[in-house]
Amino acid sequence: MDADYGIPRELSDLQKLRSHYHPELPPCLQGTTVRVELRDATTAADPSGEHTIKRFFPHTYGQPLAHFLRATAKVPDAQIITEHPAIRVGVLFCGRQSPGGHNVIWGLHDALKVHNPKNILLGFLGGSEGLFAQKTLEITNDVLATYKNQGGYDMLGRTKDQIRTTEQVNAAMAACKALKLDGLVIIGGVTSNTDAAHLAEKFAETKCLTKVVGVPVTLNGDLKNQFVEANVGFDTICKVNSQLISNVCTDALSAEKYYYFIRLMGRKASHVALECTLQSHPNMVILGEEVAASKLTIFDITQQICDAVQARAEHDKNHGVILLPEGLIESIPEVYALLQEIHGLLRQGVSADKISSQLSPWASALFEFLPYFIRKQLLLHPESDDSAQLSQIETEKLIAHLVETEMNKRLKEGTYKGKKFNAICHFFGYQARGSLPSKFDCDYAYVLGHVCYHILAAGLNGYMATITNLKNPANKWHCGAAPISAMMTVKRYGRGPGKASIGVPALHPATVDLRGKSYELLSQNATKFLLDDVYRNPGPLQFDGPGADAKAVSLCVEDQDYIGRIKKLQEYLDKVRTIVKPGCSQDVLKAALSAMASVTDILSVISSPSSVSTPF
Repeated sequence: MDADYGIPRELSDLQKLRSHYHPELPPCLQGTTVRVELRDATTAADPSGEHTIKRFFPHTYGQPLAHFLRATAKVPDAQIITEHPAIRVGVLFCGRQSPGGHNVIWGLHDALKVHNPKNILLGFLGGSEGLFAQKTLEITNDVLATYKNQGGYDMLGRTKDQIRTTEQVNAAMAACKALKLDGLVIIGGVTSNTDAAHLAEKFAETKCLTKVVGVPVTLNGDLKNQFVEANVGFDTICKVNSQLISNVCTDALSAEKYYYFIRLMGRKASHVALECTLQSHPNMVILGEEVAASKLTIFDITQQICDAVQARAEHDKNHGVILLPEGLIESIPEVYALLQEIHGLLRQGVSADKISSQLSPWASALFEFLPYFIRKQLLLHPESDDSAQLSQIETEKLIAHLVETEMNKRLKEGTYKGKKFNAICHFFGYQARGSLPSKFDCDYAYVLGHVCYHILAAGLNGYMATITNLKNPANKWHCGAAPISAMMTVKRYGRGPGKASIGVPALHPATVDLRGKSYELLSQNATKFLLDDVYRNPGPLQFDGPGADAKAVSLCVEDQDYIGRIKKLQEYLDKVRTIVKPGCSQDVLKAALSAMASVTDILSVISSPSSVSTPF
């Protein structure tokens, strides 16, 4: 074992207090009996990609949804599991650290030991690299003691994780076989759970006995779909950042002479920026999804912000706070195209200092227009998913520079009569992701750990642990599991003129839904936020008393209980079956046929490939 992993932490008084907090389990996970209901087979949200997904996942596509039931539930065809032979389970952190990750392992450990004290949980040290090298630490109560309800991933560590190549998949399989694992739990985001699905399919194909389970843990909040309402870590990140933003808002209001440009983590999607705006009420936020949908250029964005600064100056306000998601830079069409050219040349082996001379004329012109510090950052090698190194590109400084240049021009021309524009820039990223997790993330992660055990006890492979109805108290949460392949979509990319497009099924980052209730709430308040300085300070994380049970605004305003709706539909269908039986009256039969014909016609139109558009 590496000496740095799993060693007891030195805890502050607050950390000690948090380590003694024990999350509540929903009724469906209490006791030692696993009750699981397996209903209809799942399908892809977008029918146009179904054939491709089936081809890549012949063994794990089309599996049923799983619902875990409380003891009092009366479901005749539920599977009731009372015998729990000893099993061995491995767990690893994949991807970037997210507050609450340790509680997934704690919940999984507790569930294993409650159902059979002889169960073994092995943590892989250093993420996927530890899996390939079979470097493990047995998780015990002693190991967990100083990591319960704590931030970070330092109990097991992580690396730059992926389980994708043939060599990596074979190494993972060899480790699972050598360690005689009955289950492998992968904790991570979009990319990690995509890898988990491919690994599960390979294990099923080769008859490897290890079942693979994924857990939605990512601070970006972009692993969202009809089955997954929220990600572990997102609640904490937004609350910590919102307090920092609110502090800055108060400073801006006090000094009355600075504009703060704040870039927030979140990768390609703008969920963190949107949620922080709804919590702290800064004057303005530029969402990447808005920019992409409206095809705004970098000059459009500059003009939009300058117009806002000018409008505020007319109200005697020469200060403000503007939020920018880190993915904004890739949402600007001409900058994205420039990045694609740069990354293509880097892949060809062209050195960074030679790239400028090999860009197309328009790309070269844009590149030379940008400040030197941004040019240098755009030349960084892309991430493993071919995206830019967003955390390293100082978009806030670029936008502030362009706005300052334009405002100085307007001041000189006399079209702007406010005070001289002064900008201060911040990047809020690493400050929040190592935070103590919020009460919600502690509870959510711990319960997900228990769900992972129930998935393994039910013998399911290639599933993600899911909990819905999250905006309600934990005793009303709906716990279950969904096949990861049912969450996948197929994006097609052309390889060049005359070449066929290619597409591989994957979980893709869910972007902000510009038709959703969260964005609607932002739109309704945008003018007030811009001009009225209705700054709101939620304060630091609360673990008890007022504010402790507060949940993300975007979680609470959206009506997302997909699993609950599926169950309600099944109840209606069951009721129809009980009413329309052989021997029922002609009137009942005719009414049922007429209603069903109308429903099926409507559903056929809505679900056809040409009309399907996923809401995330």
